[in-house]
Amino acid sequence: MTRSVLIVDDSAVIRMFIKNYLREEGGFEIREAADGEQAVAAYREARPDLVFLDLTMPVMDGTMALGLIRELDPQAMVIVVTADIQGKSIQRVMELGAFTVLKKPPVKEKVLETLHQALAQLAVRG
Repeated sequence: MTRSVLIVDDSAVIRMFIKNYLREEGGFEIREAADGEQAVAAYREARPDLVFLDLTMPVMDGTMALGLIRELDPQAMVIVVTADIQGKSIQRVMELGAFTVLKKPPVKEKVLETLHQALAQLAVRG
């Protein structure tokens, strides 16, 4: 079963890292967005199974995008990937419904471990 993933980050390098990790894993249809506004539009259009979302981006930040994505789909599976690891930022995104928060730069093993946890959660939901 192919899963769809949306990778959202204003850094093309970070998007490439995550995309390469997923490609090595196989079985993913990957879309990308460079800011929160593009992320919300892409989510609305494609309804991906999973979102990797940066917080600090131009146009619309990831916190606002997360809130809007969760309004569109209260079950949205969103993994926040950020350099902003202040306690209040992490608490805020978890309150908004993020699955978890990964620290930048994304480490392959941690990304894949989190990916598998999220996919297991999706499988439980059916």
